[in-house]
Amino acid sequence: MVTQPQKQRDLEQAKSRALPGFEHLNRYWDHTANHYAIKLLPGEYYVTALDELIVTVLGSCVSACVRDRTTGVGGMNHFMLPQANGATEGHWAGSQVSKSARYGNIAMERLINDILKHGGIRARLEIKIFGGGRILRSMTDVGNRNIAYIRNYIESEALTLTGEDVGDTCPRKVRFFPQSGRVQVKKLRSMHNTTVVTREQTYSESLQSKVPKSEVELF
Repeated sequence: MVTQPQKQRDLEQAKSRALPGFEHLNRYWDHTANHYAIKLLPGEYYVTALDELIVTVLGSCVSACVRDRTTGVGGMNHFMLPQANGATEGHWAGSQVSKSARYGNIAMERLINDILKHGGIRARLEIKIFGGGRILRSMTDVGNRNIAYIRNYIESEALTLTGEDVGDTCPRKVRFFPQSGRVQVKKLRSMHNTTVVTREQTYSESLQSKVPKSEVELF
């Protein structure tokens, strides 16, 4: 039987093996997958060369799961708005995992650049996209704008889209295994738990106040 102190030591060891700049992200042991898992929140992204699991919950936000199909190095982002203006892009220069990644254009560039930095080859990248649900009736349909943006980005950058589960009106839980490329998607059709809606409403309001001038497996 593994004791709690041993679990904590193992978790700290796993953190120490994270790529530079990603050590602080929320990490836990996922008993169902028997993997260390990293939980992404809006505006975050994560890249790994290890056999890890990346998890997020999406409403109108979109996540791209990107990997090098030969080396397995890959990662996921979670963005809420399609594109930042030039003034916002000037704010990248802080920490490696910046709040600027809440915008699709920045989130995609940073995710892909970090994958290439750690051994990925652009011609071998494969991408799966998720989210963009219309769950906030009080907002414009940012979900559809996110979907349109990411599809256009993939086409214009001549990247390979290998799977997607986008649109609809319900949130999704997405679990991505970069080493294998496997993705699990769970539709959260019950809205009794309003956590996702509340979080996106709050996050959207904070953005408005701060804006500078292979296969998909259902489970």
